[in-house]
Amino acid sequence: MVYKNILKVVLFLFLFCSCSSKSSSCQSLFNGKDLTGWDTYLGPKYDTILKKFGTIPTGLNVDPAKVFDVVKMGDENVIRISGENFGGISIIREFENYHLQLQFRWGQLKSSPRKNSKKDSGLMYHAVGPHGADGGNWMRSHEFQIQEGDCGDYWGCAGAIFDIRAKKNTDSTYIYNENRDLLTFSIASSIGRHCLKFPDAEKPSGEWNTIDLYCFGSTSVHVVNGVVNMILRNSRQSDGVKEIPLTKGKIQIQSEGSEVFYRNIKICSIDKLPADILKEGTLEK
Repeated sequence: MVYKNILKVVLFLFLFCSCSSKSSSCQSLFNGKDLTGWDTYLGPKYDTILKKFGTIPTGLNVDPAKVFDVVKMGDENVIRISGENFGGISIIREFENYHLQLQFRWGQLKSSPRKNSKKDSGLMYHAVGPHGADGGNWMRSHEFQIQEGDCGDYWGCAGAIFDIRAKKNTDSTYIYNENRDLLTFSIASSIGRHCLKFPDAEKPSGEWNTIDLYCFGSTSVHVVNGVVNMILRNSRQSDGVKEIPLTKGKIQIQSEGSEVFYRNIKICSIDKLPADILKEGTLEK
């Protein structure tokens, strides 16, 4: 009996330590109540009469129209982004070597100048430098595109650079293809800063989609609803004169003309990229 009790204690301690260790490396970035821990930034407003953006940004943590808010949806609180003013909500802390997971679903509202465009948002990662560096609205960062039909695409914002294996389409766009040579995507690149994902794994509009982003060292992996649709390598940034590594930064979520909801935003520290999301030999040594 004593021996069995000792075994129970040992087993309990093992499970407790294992769970504590696991939970200590993961954290929720949304407390389910409010936007504590996040900054908001809104760029210049769009003038629907003149059909152009203004020149003066709304600014940091100034959001009278509640473009970014927490609302009740069913039995839970979620983050709502109205999209009525371009900008972003960014976590105050910087992160590196992590697995980020979140869920999103589209709302119904679309605002000028994107009323007749695809619903659009975006996950910006390794975000550094001043707000508004990209188009007056977002930070220098890598963008994991969240847009109807295009979830998983890459955009290099305000000097962010990635090398991606891709092939050229007949319409001169580039699409991810792991069997092709590495190409450099950035605002200064001859091929541009946009690479299309492959394959498509987004669910129909109105359903919850799960986004997983893995970042370790200079490599990132985009995953949509459990499907890997891009591996990106050699993360770096340029200030127009020189290139330096870009392996950590803030996480920013875009407001870009469309109503969108986010929930279950969590991040876990990692010490390597999971083998099941990489093909053998694709990770730089």
